[in-house]
Amino acid sequence: MAHRLTEEARGVFIISATPFLDDGAIDHASIDRLTDFYLSTGVDGITILGMMGEAPKLTGAESEAVLKQVLRRVDGRVPVVVGVSQAGFDNMFALARTAMDEGAAGVMVAPNAAAKTESNVISMFESIGKSLGDTPIVYQDFPLTTNMPISPGGFVTLAEAVPTVVMLKHEDWPGLPKLTTIRQTSEKRGTRRVSILCGNGGLYLPQELGRGADGAMTGFAYPEMLVEVVRRHHAGDVDGAEDVFDAYLPLVRHEQQPGYGLAVRKEILRRRGIITSAATRAPGPKLDPFGHQELTRLMDRLSRRLDGRMATAAQ
Repeated sequence: MAHRLTEEARGVFIISATPFLDDGAIDHASIDRLTDFYLSTGVDGITILGMMGEAPKLTGAESEAVLKQVLRRVDGRVPVVVGVSQAGFDNMFALARTAMDEGAAGVMVAPNAAAKTESNVISMFESIGKSLGDTPIVYQDFPLTTNMPISPGGFVTLAEAVPTVVMLKHEDWPGLPKLTTIRQTSEKRGTRRVSILCGNGGLYLPQELGRGADGAMTGFAYPEMLVEVVRRHHAGDVDGAEDVFDAYLPLVRHEQQPGYGLAVRKEILRRRGIITSAATRAPGPKLDPFGHQELTRLMDRLSRRLDGRMATAAQ
C-alpha cells in the first residue's frame, strides 16, 4: 500500500545513491541490493533521484526506470520521495505524475535560481502546487547548490501559500538559527507545522534535532547511525544520541566534502558489499590512491571503536 507524505513525517528518509557500473551504465542489480540494505537498517523512508543520486546525469527514461524499480522493490513498506527538480516545468510535471502513478509518497523540488527573488520563488511554488494538485511536496532548501536562498519568514509564507508543501528538506549552511526561527515564526503566525528533515550528510544532526528538526533526509553511507541517533533523541536520550553520532563523526565529516564526498560515499557502500562499483557518472569525483588509504584508515578506526563499544556493553 502506498504511503502519502504528510506534515507528520519524522525519522530518517535516506537519500539513495544511484549505482552505476564501471562503464557508466545503471547497475540495476545493485539498486535492488541497495534498497534492501536501506530497508534493513530501519529507515523510515527513502528519497531517490536527488542531487546526490546524480539525477541531473540521468536521461528521462533512466529516471523513470530507476523510480519504477525502487518503488517495486520497496513495495509500500516505507514512503518513497522522488526528486523531480528540472529546468523546465513540463519535464518536472511529467516525472512527478509518473512517480505518483507508480506509488511514490511525494516529490521533492528545489527552487530554481532563475527565480532571482524570494517572492518569485513563492509564486513559482504556488504554480507548481496548483499544477501537481494534491501531490505532497518537499521543498529542498540547499542554497549552497541552488544559489537560491529563502529566509525563515519566506518559507513560512510559502507553506501558508502552498498547502501541499508538507516538508522542508533543510540543508542551508550554516542553518541552525534558521531552524529555530522557522519554528518560532510558524508558531507565532499560527501556521501549520510542517515536517523538517535535515541534509548535509548529517553533519549537524544532533544540534538540528535540538532545534526542532524531525529527523534526517541525507545519504550517509552508514544509515544505521542516523536511525539510532534520531531514535535516541526522540526518546529523550540526547547524550546517548550524541555518543553514537560521535563514533561516526570522522567519516561523516570526510564524506561531506563538496565535489568529492559522493566518491567517498559510494566507495564505502562498495566496500560494505552493497553496490558493485563506486563509479560516478562523468564528470564526477573519483578517489585517488591516497584517498583510498585515508578511507581505509577511517573505516578501520570506526570498526575498532564500534567493537570497543560492544565489548564494553557486554561487560
